[in-house]
Amino acid sequence: MIVDHWPLLGLRVRTERLELRLPTDDELAVLADLAARGVHPPNERPFLTPWTDLPPRELARGVVQRHWRDRGLWTPQQWTLELAVFEDGRPVGVQQVRGRDFAVLREVRSASWLSLEHQGRGIGREMRAAMLHLAFAGLGAEHAVSESFADNPAPLAVSRALGYRPDGISRDAVGAEVRVSQRLRLTRQDWLAGDRPQVSLDGLDACRELFGIDPADQP
Repeated sequence: MIVDHWPLLGLRVRTERLELRLPTDDELAVLADLAARGVHPPNERPFLTPWTDLPPRELARGVVQRHWRDRGLWTPQQWTLELAVFEDGRPVGVQQVRGRDFAVLREVRSASWLSLEHQGRGIGREMRAAMLHLAFAGLGAEHAVSESFADNPAPLAVSRALGYRPDGISRDAVGAEVRVSQRLRLTRQDWLAGDRPQVSLDGLDACRELFGIDPADQP
């Protein structure tokens, strides 16, 4: 079976109402359609990714290609896990977690998107909390880093609520404009001290070597 060769397909991260896992191709098509319908109001630009600059068909295709690309380029030294987020069995968005030289740095970075029709109900915070549990409790991370535009309050509020602390800024060119992002960092110590929801992990043991860590290394 394909999961024997790519055990990440068997990984499950579950909260009280959400399940995070790799999507099937048909579920990926649903995610692509959701993204094409919008992940933010059309008159805003809260992400570096130009979600509203492409026709919906091209945007949807890009979502599919990004998932396939991340799987194809995966190595233990540099990986990106694009977990589809499901509520009541239906895809609602994507929670990404990525690592570079994770075995040494023990640091992850994250990004996410949630379809407009599912925003405003606390799903963004819950799926980030699930990802953090995977990183800290499952993989033994020591740091988690997130970045958001300084004028995009929603993800910054989620980060602060989960215990992240300011960690500097970054500057990017968006067309002829400079956009400033606030970088935030969550340490293992602060994560352990925070209020954490109940999260369960299934299928992780078979995946450990893909993340660059010893299968016998249990956090």
